[in-house]
Amino acid sequence: MREALNRLWPEIGWIQDLQLREQVTQTWLKALERSPLKPEDLTRIPFTLLVPNCPITFMEHKRCVVQIARDSALAMQHFMGRALPIEMDTVIAGAILADVGKLLEYELGPDGKSRQSERGEALRHPFTGVALAMECGVPDSVCHIIAAHAAEGDLVKRTTEAFIVHHADFMAFLPLKNPKNIKVKS
Repeated sequence: MREALNRLWPEIGWIQDLQLREQVTQTWLKALERSPLKPEDLTRIPFTLLVPNCPITFMEHKRCVVQIARDSALAMQHFMGRALPIEMDTVIAGAILADVGKLLEYELGPDGKSRQSERGEALRHPFTGVALAMECGVPDSVCHIIAAHAAEGDLVKRTTEAFIVHHADFMAFLPLKNPKNIKVKS
């Protein structure tokens, strides 16, 4: 399973702190172990159920969010770092783990299409993601990002790193909510 995870997530290698890197890896392995989804499903299922016929896969979205978050954090460090310190490993780990709970929120129906599981109806992915991460010893600063990356986070005071991941996630989501923006190449 670790080999499949390495193929899905080469960005885990960007985490410099080896203990955090292993905690992120263990969280994903635990999610895959408990999920009805298989690693290969993540490269074909839509990343959201909120966009009808979403043409972007779970892993395309997730890897894009990590890239946006890292690049944004680097730009902010460069221009604002003297006043606004940013912990890069926290940003990267938080971006990688933000949607890990979707592995418990989604399932494939009899028609092979993604749908929300019974658990997913009761507990959205920020909650299950935090539970998985805490079980693997992920630091609170990263769990905060998982908890605060979606709308649930609008009720808390986000850290700088959480703002970065939150906005990266919505940058890679909101344009798809306007059907006029989507141009699917055949």
